[in-house]
Amino acid sequence: MIALLPRRIAGLALTLLVVSLLIFAVMDLLPGDPASIMLGTSAAPETLAALRHELGLDQPLLLRYLAWLAGVFRGDLGQSYTYGVPVAGLILERLAVTLPLALMAIALSVAIAIPLGVLAASRRGGVIDAVASVFSQVSIAVPAFWVALLLIILFSTTLGIMPAGGFPGWSAGVWPSLKALIMPSVALALPQAGVLTRVTRSAVLDTMHEDFTRTAKAKGLSASRVLWRHSVPNAMIPILTILGLQFTFLVAGAVLVENVFNLPGLGRLAFQALSQRDIVVMQDVVLFFAALVIVMNFIVDLSYLAIDPRLRKGM
Repeated sequence: MIALLPRRIAGLALTLLVVSLLIFAVMDLLPGDPASIMLGTSAAPETLAALRHELGLDQPLLLRYLAWLAGVFRGDLGQSYTYGVPVAGLILERLAVTLPLALMAIALSVAIAIPLGVLAASRRGGVIDAVASVFSQVSIAVPAFWVALLLIILFSTTLGIMPAGGFPGWSAGVWPSLKALIMPSVALALPQAGVLTRVTRSAVLDTMHEDFTRTAKAKGLSASRVLWRHSVPNAMIPILTILGLQFTFLVAGAVLVENVFNLPGLGRLAFQALSQRDIVVMQDVVLFFAALVIVMNFIVDLSYLAIDPRLRKGM
């Protein structure tokens, strides 16, 4: 497997390069002029031209792309037009909210979905299977932002035991910060748990009919041992695929829930940058999201090789 790493890493780097070029080109096609937005419509043409020159907006597209790419390699993502601060600092500040939120949501999703999906597969047609089916359908059908509103009404407005929104910052303490992320993580986790429950049930059912499980039963192993030692580990490839997709979605696609709970996360930063026509922030955040998806897919691919030795044959 180690011999495959250079080729996989080279493919990863090439993909990131192509994606960065596409992102920069698409951002350049968006309507509106950042200089005009910063100075207002009443700005004099000379002042507007001077600001465009200062921002480098009067340079050819290729030169601007190469300058941006060189800055990305140096860790210099540029200055935000709106906030006037380095974009790298903005992303790290917002990531300190979004990353724990995504990790809490994915942990909750796994804690619900894996046991429920496995039990549903092992008791096919029973009560637990029916409960898992109903839970999966309902959680997938209900939007995360609607669950977020219900949680606020119940636990904040009615019971008053949870904060309705906002984030105090990690400097205020670990528990107050985690408490502010509990309801958002639940709202994000439930739809993902529904999808993961369905995938887990299907994957475990497939492995339960394989020859190796029948051989394990023929050797006298108990049903629970066959299930957890043989069926579940061999069902992990589709489960890992969904987990990789879900994690990237939770980091990049939590903008609605972040807005409901007024959380200063990456999704909200991207939304604000889009509305304020802050091109530098937009392209850096989108590049970060794209890189996250590509890197997660790379990690999931490597995990396939580690889990299933059959995939390494002939490579």
